[in-house]
Amino acid sequence: MTISPLAPKDFPDMPNVPGISISTAPSGMRYKNRDDLCLITMEDETRVAGVFTKSLCASAPVDWCKQNLQHGYGSALICNAGNANAFTGAKGEKIAEESATVLSESLSISKDHIYLASTGVIGEAFEPIELTRHFDQMVEGLEESGSALWKEAAKAITTTDTFPKGSTAKIKGTDAVVVGIAKGSGMIAPDMATMLAFIFTDIEISQDDLQKVVEWTVSSSFNCITVDSDTSTSDSVLVFATGKSQYAWDENSEAFAAALQLVFKDLAHQIVKDGEGASKFVEIEVTGAETNSAAKNIAMSIANSPLVKTAIAAEDANWGRIIMAVGKSGEKANRDLLRIWIGDELVAENGQQNPSYNEKKATQHLQKDNVKIRADIGLGVSQATVWTCDLTERYIEINAGYRS
Repeated sequence: MTISPLAPKDFPDMPNVPGISISTAPSGMRYKNRDDLCLITMEDETRVAGVFTKSLCASAPVDWCKQNLQHGYGSALICNAGNANAFTGAKGEKIAEESATVLSESLSISKDHIYLASTGVIGEAFEPIELTRHFDQMVEGLEESGSALWKEAAKAITTTDTFPKGSTAKIKGTDAVVVGIAKGSGMIAPDMATMLAFIFTDIEISQDDLQKVVEWTVSSSFNCITVDSDTSTSDSVLVFATGKSQYAWDENSEAFAAALQLVFKDLAHQIVKDGEGASKFVEIEVTGAETNSAAKNIAMSIANSPLVKTAIAAEDANWGRIIMAVGKSGEKANRDLLRIWIGDELVAENGQQNPSYNEKKATQHLQKDNVKIRADIGLGVSQATVWTCDLTERYIEINAGYRS
């Protein structure tokens, strides 16, 4: 496997989160010579918040997590990679039920406090024992979380990813931390995608407050990325707060929200940088729209345009494709007020190409690993920023051979 050219140089040094233990194992279901099962346990009274795919064909694990989230507590998370357990009918529900039941017995906990996640091929059922036969061994292998184990956990949940994704931040003014791992490479679009993100903190916080801050943070991070505009059946962001530090949400709400935002955005960017076949990381900023939602819709129209993305891959300053993407967004735009930049180069304004436009400078910007496109709509004061990657031949190669 070729590692993305946009990958971070190293996996971050991630600290232990008090109350968290980790174990990984190989199931042998799809992958050979690698761990593809990840078990993470939490001590009693751990609060949980979650945001899930808006796909109307959500997976059995997503349905299970939504149901258990009503209880507000978490004791364990089990994730398998290689099979999504999605669109598997009653058998998929049985897999989820049996997985939780067996794990609850192995850990002597309530299955109402167990969260499930699966990622991989859709529509292929399997026997629950292919997962559950490994649980006792994984429970025996649980160890206190730390940098090496976080990396192993991040690797175990990957599918077409080319590198494990992790991020951490300290909560300002405290010794409390936020730690997160994620997976995602293709089928990435807002309302989340075939991405999983598991975040852990030792701050003390109620489930209601945690849910509110998670929903707000997702809206400006994971829901602002796209690789291919395809929304998966399995997307899950789960945040677990053990409450083991001496720091409470009430006194540290802004600092915690800032740390959570930092980790969410870092992981979201890593997912885009590992977009299948990606060679460039692209930031698209839209300003001057009538509303924030209009700004985001326009930005996503640009970000999801195959013509824009292939032009970026070719380092071709074909700015007419950006104009096209703005025009087809379904949001209000005025040709004569619209302005477009590639990097710092003003490309178009007043309904035509900027008379002093320098295509050489625009092309030089597109030759960088990190590309920025800006569109000012000229109709208001609202804005949005989204992130995507280019579209290369490698994307087709990866997805054409995904099941082989």
